[in-house]
Amino acid sequence: MNPAFFSDNTALLALLERWAEHGWLRALDVAFASFLARETPDAPPLLILAAALASHQLGRGHACLDLAHTLADPGFALSLPPEGADNSAEPLPLPAVVLDGVNLAGWQQALQHPPLVSDGAGDTPLVRVGNRLYLRRYWQYEQSVRAGIDARLAAPPALPEAALRGVLGVLFPPAGQGPKPDWQKLACALAARSAFAIVTGGPGTGKTTTVVRLLAVLQALAIAGSDARPLRIRLAAPTGKAAARLNESIAGAVAKLDLAGLPDGEAVRVAIPVEVTTLHRLLGSRPDTRHFRHHAGNPLPVDVLVVDEASMVDLEMMAAVLAALPPGARLVLLGDKDQLASVEAGAVLGELCRRAQQGHYTADSVAWLAGVTGEQVGAELIDPAGRPIDQAVAMLRHSYRFGDSSGIGQLAAAVNAGSVDGVRRALAHGHADLTRLALADVGEGALRRLVIDGIPGGKESPQGYRHYLDVVRKQRPPAGTDQAGLDAWAARVLAAHGQFQLLCALRRGPWGVEGLNRRIAGWLHDAGLIGAAEGWYTGRPVLVTRNDYGLGLMNGDIGITLALPGPDGDGPLRVAFPAGDGSGGIKWVQPSRLQAIETVYALTVHKSQGSEFTHTAMALPERLNPILTRELVYTGITRAKRWFSLVEAGSAAVLEQAVGRRVLRVSGLMEGAA
Repeated sequence: MNPAFFSDNTALLALLERWAEHGWLRALDVAFASFLARETPDAPPLLILAAALASHQLGRGHACLDLAHTLADPGFALSLPPEGADNSAEPLPLPAVVLDGVNLAGWQQALQHPPLVSDGAGDTPLVRVGNRLYLRRYWQYEQSVRAGIDARLAAPPALPEAALRGVLGVLFPPAGQGPKPDWQKLACALAARSAFAIVTGGPGTGKTTTVVRLLAVLQALAIAGSDARPLRIRLAAPTGKAAARLNESIAGAVAKLDLAGLPDGEAVRVAIPVEVTTLHRLLGSRPDTRHFRHHAGNPLPVDVLVVDEASMVDLEMMAAVLAALPPGARLVLLGDKDQLASVEAGAVLGELCRRAQQGHYTADSVAWLAGVTGEQVGAELIDPAGRPIDQAVAMLRHSYRFGDSSGIGQLAAAVNAGSVDGVRRALAHGHADLTRLALADVGEGALRRLVIDGIPGGKESPQGYRHYLDVVRKQRPPAGTDQAGLDAWAARVLAAHGQFQLLCALRRGPWGVEGLNRRIAGWLHDAGLIGAAEGWYTGRPVLVTRNDYGLGLMNGDIGITLALPGPDGDGPLRVAFPAGDGSGGIKWVQPSRLQAIETVYALTVHKSQGSEFTHTAMALPERLNPILTRELVYTGITRAKRWFSLVEAGSAAVLEQAVGRRVLRVSGLMEGAA
């Protein structure tokens, strides 16, 4: 090991302080390491370093620190130096230099310090499992999530198979030309069979349609059962925007259900809820605390909980959800396993679905599915050694939104498969729904035109930001308009704003949200579309960056600043947000009350999860960055409903290299799964 950094804890902590001063570590990481060193002066410096890095990894979304991965490639494993860091003016020692000479056996030996590290027993602040080092709280979350899922998998609900077969036959009548097998029908059957289930699939594969039919199946069986009591069902999503989107889509799907073939069809329809809430509101968030009103000692009054956009649910929240569910309640997760994982620590859905593509269904499961659905699962998806979790995961494999001719669909599939050749073919084909702007060829003026005016063309062309700003100005109601009229105006503005969004990968630098937001505000101001380029002004879109339970706003909510009409022109400014409860209402907030917001002409791909935009543009930076991965590019592309524009500040190599790199979240959630 390098004696310059490990001679004693004082030297090590001085290094950590320098890293924190330059933004390489969080102050929290250094404070944690300093606390451990102060409380246990005999702790080896390698242990204190591991503690700081384990804390650092939590901030990057990892549940723990993997010692072997870190030693194999310290810079990549730790993402140090971080995005946008300049290590030339005052060079800092890189992780590879600091860890030079450290081997795995030596690091593991340093962690054999019972006052601070255990295998889970006791109350040590750190837990080591093999090569993974956890902060105890996150090890406990992982254990709790695994135990909660395993308990549900081990206790499948009793199902009247003949009745199930009949209900599925009504809800999924034979389709002459439909895709075979019908994975929506198979997913309903698999989910009905288990107290824990996952329905995963890409955009347009019918996850919402499937879960509505699943709820109809469950309610039909419940109403016809011996208790004849409808199930208590709740619907939730991680963010307000995701909840509002699910509310709209699920209400329409319930209304369209053909239940005429069921004896109590209309009673079943009435028993399917259409109101969606956020997980924080469902569990009863308590201001200024990590705890919720609902927990194991005060469980939720539910029989079935459906969580949409589950890829955004982090490890801590999933543990809270499982703890708050009564033992006999079902949990159904919906989400796209290939999207980016949650911003916070953990990649729960991705971990649980990592074998979904190959199925791994046992012969017994396949035979049962054939008996109740009439659908045949392909032999390539059968695995005699399939695990219990595999039997509870259904992957929808046919996109109804993006057909064979869809450029967006082809590009997303190629990115997801890691096929650089497929990406090149999709972008070169000339698809009407795909646009590529290589700024080295067309200049930055092309980006300015795209952001302001979209792509001018026919009556229905991809929009830019001029569209929503025109609605702000031209549809502004007169003075004296009542609250309903103001709400209707705000709703139109918010809907227009959702027609276009520019996404980017980074936060810092000219191609991150900080640089792009400044430039775009300047362009819009120069075009006369906004009255100022900074501060508060009419038309300013803002993103909430931290949960504000007092205002009822969640991290990721987007609002638009509007001047209320007054008798002499503009009245006071208010920020209009979607109500976030799925009602379609508007929440008006004074700007002075918003303490954690930022302008959002440009939005990171991470923050865009749970949202969709009619026209989505994604700007890639000039150079490859550790943040640029296949999952990020795929998530950005699939935020587009009708049109997608790729903006390349550098060469095509940046996209192609990103497609070849995957997010590897460190976790032990599925280790040793039975």
